[in-house]
Amino acid sequence: MSDQSSPFPTKPFRFGVQLQSADSGAAWVEQARRVEGLGYDVATIPDHFDSQFAPVPALQAILSATTTLRAGALVFDNDYRHPLVLAKELATMDVLSDGRVEIGIGAGWMISDYEQAGMDYDRAGVRIDRFVEGLAVITGLMADGPFSFDGDHYTIRDHDGFPKPVQRPRPPVIIGGGGPRVLGLAAREADIVGVNGTLHAGVIGPDAIATMTRDAVVDKVAIVADAARTAGRLDHIEMNIRTFFVSVTDDRDTQVDALSAMIGVDPRMISESPFALVGDADEICDTLV
Repeated sequence: MSDQSSPFPTKPFRFGVQLQSADSGAAWVEQARRVEGLGYDVATIPDHFDSQFAPVPALQAILSATTTLRAGALVFDNDYRHPLVLAKELATMDVLSDGRVEIGIGAGWMISDYEQAGMDYDRAGVRIDRFVEGLAVITGLMADGPFSFDGDHYTIRDHDGFPKPVQRPRPPVIIGGGGPRVLGLAAREADIVGVNGTLHAGVIGPDAIATMTRDAVVDKVAIVADAARTAGRLDHIEMNIRTFFVSVTDDRDTQVDALSAMIGVDPRMISESPFALVGDADEICDTLV
């Protein structure tokens, strides 16, 4: 949904929940069913090597336990899997769930994952180049017929991806970005564009938080709008943001002050940032609208 000042057409809200792990398989399934029962549209899981479930089996468990809930990673790191492997896994999940998969994919940013796995943490431009090729491979393999690709990072030879996903030509793609290049790419290629903080440092720290202000988000949305308008895709795109700081409370001011002190920012930043939702139910609804 958007107001009259937004460059994007008004669309209904979709709400999602970011999940990470549970104490048991039964608890994971119950969590998924509760999310579905509460009316959420999609459940997502990150893709890191820390204390979280592996996304592919965890997402399939969510899809198998529900009937309407959509699911996807927010987002898969392109560097962790060959795109042919990921395309096959995602297409299989889409078939097994009767078409409820969303494809979240990115270039990778969390430096500790790379260090712990002994993987090269290439400069951002290289990771983005590789991600662009990876997305092209996934899209190509989900299309009808054999697919070939010759890139700097991936080579595919006459591979007819199987199975083909239920959603055609492929499940919706979500690309999140904090910088102009990825935001522009998302506007041209993605169905869902996620607005993120800028994560060049490889960690969530002061640099990233400084790019999560209201003004910064307005600037990022403008980049997406300009690129989408040029590409003739303004009507197609769904905008996405993940709210990291959520508190349903009758004492908004006190909670805003506590959050700002914890993060080390001015209370106004928390109060105005789209990455935070604080207040009672009516205040939060007003903020969203």
